[in-house]
Amino acid sequence: MAANIITTEDLEEFRTKLLKEIKDILITDGKVGIDHWIKSAQVMNKLEISPGTLQNFRINGTIPYSKLGGIIYYDQEKINEILESNELDFKRRAA
Repeated sequence: MAANIITTEDLEEFRTKLLKEIKDILITDGKVGIDHWIKSAQVMNKLEISPGTLQNFRINGTIPYSKLGGIIYYDQEKINEILESNELDFKRRAA
């Protein structure tokens, strides 16, 4: 019976392929999205608000967030939902 020798390169190739397959599965299933979590600067740019306004939104619960290692992250989908739920009906306003 011949012995198979596994090299470091073989293990690295296997790891790379495995991680890619896991990532593809998660993205396909909708569990994880690229850029799903965004930082404060991106939120401020998207909403065109100041750091103080963003802090007020966190304090009063307007925008949910997570904090990890001193960095605050926001769920991009939730921010989009908040924007859509606060969208004004321009047809109604024009009447």
